[in-house]
Amino acid sequence: MPDSTLRVALAQIAPAWLDRDATLSKVINWIGKAAADAADLVVFGEALVPGYPFWVERTGGAEFESPLQKALFAHYVSHGVCIEDGDLDSVCAAARQHEIAIYLGVMERAAGRGRHSLYCSLVYIDNAGAIRSVHRKLMPTHEERLVWAIGDGNGLRAHSLGAFMVGGLNCWENWLPLPRAALYAQGEDLHIAVWPGNRRNTEDITRFVARESRSYVVSVAGLMRREDIDASLPHAELLLEAADDVMANGGSCVAGPDGEWVLEPVTDTEVLRIVEIDHLRVLEERHSLDVVGHYSRPDVTRLVVNRKRQATAEFDD
Repeated sequence: MPDSTLRVALAQIAPAWLDRDATLSKVINWIGKAAADAADLVVFGEALVPGYPFWVERTGGAEFESPLQKALFAHYVSHGVCIEDGDLDSVCAAARQHEIAIYLGVMERAAGRGRHSLYCSLVYIDNAGAIRSVHRKLMPTHEERLVWAIGDGNGLRAHSLGAFMVGGLNCWENWLPLPRAALYAQGEDLHIAVWPGNRRNTEDITRFVARESRSYVVSVAGLMRREDIDASLPHAELLLEAADDVMANGGSCVAGPDGEWVLEPVTDTEVLRIVEIDHLRVLEERHSLDVVGHYSRPDVTRLVVNRKRQATAEFDD
């Protein structure tokens, strides 16, 4: 019988905030740590590369034509990740070298959308180092809409990993029933939920989604503290003055397919947590509830998903 277990690493770290290359170097270091602990999959938080836009709600981000907001946005975009330009090649090489799969949250500077806007994207890289999906957050939350563009359904995909089918969503879109259903319908039984950080986000929904789907749910959050703001950043003095001591405290955790904790949320520390999960537990819990299988009625309700990558123009050459 094939091995039904999988080792998953939760990398709860702070970025080198608003510095793409330094953050990617840190990510590669933590990939090595996860591989050294025999992990099959390592997960990082939402928008980790180069970091979450914590300044927006603290510096009047909604002010129109603000020179301050323009300067910060310009810096942010300049440190975005352009996959087509090879910005993730070093991460893919690390996945290939260590034979480990990766979920990584990035601010994507999409070549097919002009390169001047940012998409909150969750990138899945398989253990051969190939990028298999790039899920752009469907709807940025509240003040995020001031600096992030709206995504599409292209990345709503589940992937085979050992005995599991793994898929993922960004932050509050984990609350959206239909995107969850789109992943469930593909056989997802290991759900990855990534967050910028804070236990208040992860402690309820992680268990809820696990119990709804009868799947393992791995929530991975980042950290962000005043001490993570580098003095070389544009308007660093103002950013430091406006910042809270702790703006993201983590809260990474794992729930099993019965909705009970496998790893309870941990806060206020950079940490690599390893959990071994067993697919047989999924099968046991699906006995009573399988929301896209024996407990579904597709003749009554069905979901239609548009997975076409959205582009402003199509060229016939």
